[in-house]
Amino acid sequence: MTSSAGAPHSAEEILLGFARALRAAGVGVTQDRAREFAAAAALVGIGDPRATYWAGQATLCSGPDDLERYDQVFHAWFTERGSLPSPAPATAVRPFDTGLMEDDAGGSASEEGDPVRAAASAAEVLRHRDLATLTASERALLAALFGALRPRLPQRRTPRQRPWHRGRVDAARTLRNSLRRMGEPADLAWRRRGRRHRRVVLLIDVSGSMSGYADPLLRLAHRFVLAAAAAGARREVEVFTIGTRLTHLRSALAQRDPERALLAAGRAVPDWSGGTRLGEVLQVFLDRWGARGLVRGAVAVVFSDGWERGDAALLGEQMARLHRLAHRVVWVNPHRGKEGYLPLQQGVVAALPHIDEFLAGHSLATYAELVEVIADA
Repeated sequence: MTSSAGAPHSAEEILLGFARALRAAGVGVTQDRAREFAAAAALVGIGDPRATYWAGQATLCSGPDDLERYDQVFHAWFTERGSLPSPAPATAVRPFDTGLMEDDAGGSASEEGDPVRAAASAAEVLRHRDLATLTASERALLAALFGALRPRLPQRRTPRQRPWHRGRVDAARTLRNSLRRMGEPADLAWRRRGRRHRRVVLLIDVSGSMSGYADPLLRLAHRFVLAAAAAGARREVEVFTIGTRLTHLRSALAQRDPERALLAAGRAVPDWSGGTRLGEVLQVFLDRWGARGLVRGAVAVVFSDGWERGDAALLGEQMARLHRLAHRVVWVNPHRGKEGYLPLQQGVVAALPHIDEFLAGHSLATYAELVEVIADA
């Protein structure tokens, strides 16, 4: 890596840029951890990919949840953006300038001529950029930042009672415990209603007007599918694309590797960048899947800009059906968070009376908000 003036960056600057990019991805990298990383990399030999990898993992990660993000950012930073810094003797490594770890809100003049620092800052602000306007390199870095999203499935209470350390007194179990002690008084047993994961159904509009958001929306859906598998609730997340046809994508997105999963999804969807007939497709979805109870009590999320080319009245009727079946209906519109947006599209006007949440969906930051809304539904 070199600066704009052609001078190579120091090892510390490159390592610092990586630490900042990792922090932007959601890993809690503090100044102390960054300083320990620089010292450890110098000790094991800067320039050795494996040694630098393990030095970073040992000093920058604080738990198992950070490992996946660490791998993604390490690959994006050192493999896709450049190489490891040149080897340097440990004694040559000067004290780490942790002042560079300060937030860059408002920017600084020094970043304008420093690609490393600018790239690290870009990773932080990339979360708020409109996903449809990103360049190819920004999309590559964004793909790594998706690892910072941690979807959680909402919970619902079940009628069945389970033992618990507080709640209602479980008289039957308390009596059985007493009988085991030959009638001697036993500690009170408690119970409460059990909890189960609530199903999440994602409906993604893949029409031409949504083409700029198709890739990040599928990556978001892939994160939900992986989260459900990790929680032992693989069937509690369902993903469909809607445009002119209905396509079921849960199996295609079940692969752990995001790139393979997106390729499989791309092969499965026949109507990429086609028209928008949301009302008809939703009717097919509800007749074929909703009638079987797939969305009954579920959190249904529709990703669409509402540019309906079919019958808007039909869309309103189907959204009303969806609202009656689902626990909550969330509509995510990529234009919702943009300045000057007004919900005047006929599809949005027809759907608004039948949704519970109307959210923005144009950036990674808005996806993070959506993840929290779904988890709390």
